Amino acid sequence: MILHIDMDAFFASVEQRDKPELKNQPVVICGDSQRAVVSTASYEARQFGIHSAMPLFQARQRCRHLVVVPVDMEKYARVSRQVMAVISQFSPLVEPVSIDEAYADVTGCRTLFGPPEAIAMQIKQKILTDLSLTCSIGIAPVKFLAKIASDMHKPDGLTHISREQMPAVLKNLPIEKIPGVGTRAMKQMGILNIRTLGDVQRFDTDFLSKKLGKFGVRLFQLSCGIDESRVQTRALRKSISSETTLAADISDFHEAKDILLAHSRRVGRDLRKKGLVCCSVSIKIKFSDFTLITRSRKIDEPICSGEAIFHLALSLFEQVPLKKRIRLLGVGVSHLQSADVPVQMALIPPAGHRLKKQWESVDRAVDRIFEKFGRDMVAPAVLKPMTAKPLPKGGKMTQSMKVLISGKVQRVFFRMETLKAAQKTGVTGYVKNRADGSVEAVFQGTPDQVAQMEKWCHTGAPASRVDQVVTEDMPSAPDFSTFEIRY
Repeated sequence: MILHIDMDAFFASVEQRDKPELKNQPVVICGDSQRAVVSTASYEARQFGIHSAMPLFQARQRCRHLVVVPVDMEKYARVSRQVMAVISQFSPLVEPVSIDEAYADVTGCRTLFGPPEAIAMQIKQKILTDLSLTCSIGIAPVKFLAKIASDMHKPDGLTHISREQMPAVLKNLPIEKIPGVGTRAMKQMGILNIRTLGDVQRFDTDFLSKKLGKFGVRLFQLSCGIDESRVQTRALRKSISSETTLAADISDFHEAKDILLAHSRRVGRDLRKKGLVCCSVSIKIKFSDFTLITRSRKIDEPICSGEAIFHLALSLFEQVPLKKRIRLLGVGVSHLQSADVPVQMALIPPAGHRLKKQWESVDRAVDRIFEKFGRDMVAPAVLKPMTAKPLPKGGKMTQSMKVLISGKVQRVFFRMETLKAAQKTGVTGYVKNRADGSVEAVFQGTPDQVAQMEKWCHTGAPASRVDQVVTEDMPSAPDFSTFEIRY
C-alpha cells in the first residue's frame, strides 16, 4: 500500500505555530509588494475564498484584516526535513515530491508497525507531537489514488481506499481531480462529455490517443486502476527554474537581458549544487495583460554553466516579438541527468566546446567564493549595481546608483527621511514617489557614501516597511548639485 502525506497549509501552519498571535487569524505567506501573489493561505484565510497564486491585492479585498507574513524558505526547508525524517522512521521507501508532501510505500512494514491505517495514524501523531503540525494522509494501492485520497478530508484528514473500493471510487471520481488534467485538457473532456474517470472507459485507447496523445492512454490505464509508477527514494528532479514578478512592467531589451542573466546564473548554480546537467533550456514570459508564453530548446550536449544557459535563453527571448510590456520573466532547465553520467565523446569537439568548459570552470570557482564569502562578493559586470564615474581632474571618484524601494513606503514621510539621510551622508541626487506605489531614489557620491545610502534604504523611515530594494545601473547619470525631493 502507498501513503501520500500532505502537510496542511504548510507555510502558514509553521508561522502560526511559531507565532502564537497568528493562531486562528487569516494568514497568507507572500511578499507585501503591490504585485505579490499568495504562496500559502491558512484555513482561516481560505474561508474568505483566498487561495494560493491569488494576487495579494485581491486577497486584501476579500479580507480587510488579512495578516501578511513574508516567506522564510530557510525555515520551511528545515521543518520539511524534520517531517521527512519522521516519515522515514516508518518506511525505508520515502519519496519527497515537494517541500510539503511525500509518498511512502509501507507494503513490507506491517510486522513492525501494523496495517497501513495504523501506520498513517502513527505518522500523524508523531508529526503533531514532535512538530506541532498537522497533515492529511491518503492510503491506496496505487500512487495517483493515494494523492487524491489525501485531499479528500483536509485538514488533518485520513482517507483509506482499499483495493475492493477502487472500482467504485474510480468510476465516480471527477475527472478534474486527476493529476495532469488542467484547463486545456478539461476543454477536450467537455467536448467528449467525460465528467468522471469512469466515463473514460467509453472510449478505446486508439481514440483517446488521437484526441489526447500519450496522456489519453495513461488516462485509460488510470480508469482501470493501473498505475505502474513506484515510490522512488532517489527520484531525479525533472526541472529547475527561477522567475520573478517584476516590481514594474518593463519593455527595455537590455533590462530584460540582465534579468535573464541573473536567473540563468541562479539556475546554473542550482544545477551544479545538485550535481546535475540539463539538455533543455526554456524561458517564461508573462505580459502586462497577463498572457503567458513559454519557449524551449533542446541541446545535444548537456550543460550546467550559467553563461551557456543564458545564451540559449537569450536566443529564445530574441525570437519573441515584444509588442507588450513584460510583467514576469523566468528561465528554466529540464531533461536533467547526473553530471557523473558518462557521455560519448565526439571525435571532433563541437564549436564552442572548449569555451563551454572554461565557463563551467569559472562558475565552479565562483561557487566556491559564494560558499566561503557569500553571494555579494562576485557578480557579472553587467549586474553590478553601481558604476564609477570620474569627477573633474583633482576630484574624488564618484558612483551613481538608482534604487527602487517597494513596500509600505508612501505616505510615511519616506521621502523626507531619505532627504535627511542623504544630507547627513553627503550624497546628491533625488527621491520621488512612483505610480506603482514604490519609491525611486538616485544617489551620487563617493562609493562609501552611496553604500551607506543603499544600506539605509533596506531599513527605511521609522513608520515604513521595506519589502524589496532593487538597484539599477546608471552608466550616464547627470551631475547633481544637491539632493532634492521630486514631485
